Amino acid sequence: MKGELITLSILTISRQAGSLGDEIAKNIATTRGQKLITREYIMNNWLPEVADTHDLNILKESSKYYNRQAVNGLSYAEYIEQKLEQEVETNPTVILGLGSQVIFRNNPSAIHIRIISSNKTRLEKTQEKYGLDEEQAKRTLDLSDRKHRRYVWRVYEKDWSNPSLYHICLNTDGINIENATKLIIHLIDLQKKSPSSLSNNKTNNKKKQAIEFVHPSEKKFANILNMHKIKWKYEPTEFPLKWDVEGNITMGFRPDFFLPEFDTYIELTTMKQKYVTEKNKKVKLLRKLYPGINIKIVYNKDFQKLIERFDQNE
Repeated sequence: MKGELITLSILTISRQAGSLGDEIAKNIATTRGQKLITREYIMNNWLPEVADTHDLNILKESSKYYNRQAVNGLSYAEYIEQKLEQEVETNPTVILGLGSQVIFRNNPSAIHIRIISSNKTRLEKTQEKYGLDEEQAKRTLDLSDRKHRRYVWRVYEKDWSNPSLYHICLNTDGINIENATKLIIHLIDLQKKSPSSLSNNKTNNKKKQAIEFVHPSEKKFANILNMHKIKWKYEPTEFPLKWDVEGNITMGFRPDFFLPEFDTYIELTTMKQKYVTEKNKKVKLLRKLYPGINIKIVYNKDFQKLIERFDQNE
């Protein structure tokens, strides 16, 4: 099978640090004669087209910075998406990370793989690879996984570990690189012969529907954001807050707005005091469960001041 091309196939690979995901991705690309795109590749080849040395240094460290404007109204993340979409139009591609499992989630030519392994195996491989002691290896794995998770969450508002983003979750405990490669290639070949229902692109063709705000104050707030040319999304995310003994979600919280440029959720509280108290409790719990999430409450008095300013400017 060496050197065989698959027309316009897309393979995305997400991986835990120390799980052999990098090695498997490289081996598949080499075996199939496909292009391998990694973060290192885009940092060296794509981002220098729109970022100077200062920006590149920040992009190496900060996931938030990918939501900043890069060129022609596109954020750095959107620019990468555009380049990836152009790439897969002409080349069968293996993409390592980059939120590609989200970008191509509805592409019928894409197969999404997540590579994992046990903490014990990951520790052993990391210690062996870098010559670290156990505590140093633990810190390395924790930092790497947190950065992977944070990037996908901040840029795409998706949980990196959510199994529904993948067609296969492959545990490499007891499986070497060659056998993992053969297994994934076998899935690619099966899908090539029978390209039916791994993905569904219908959602991309739906026309955007008019937003139906739950409360009139939300529409007024959206108008204020529009007036100041602040990008926003209405109720894009519901955060689970409580679960029963079986793990079923019993309480969630969906903030009113998300401001991508500020990486911040906004919750309006313009109603009775008892509802304000309830929202405050939920926000406090959300901050505890999701410490990386920024959320602000706009209280009634603050909202009224915004409305007054808005009315004066109309």
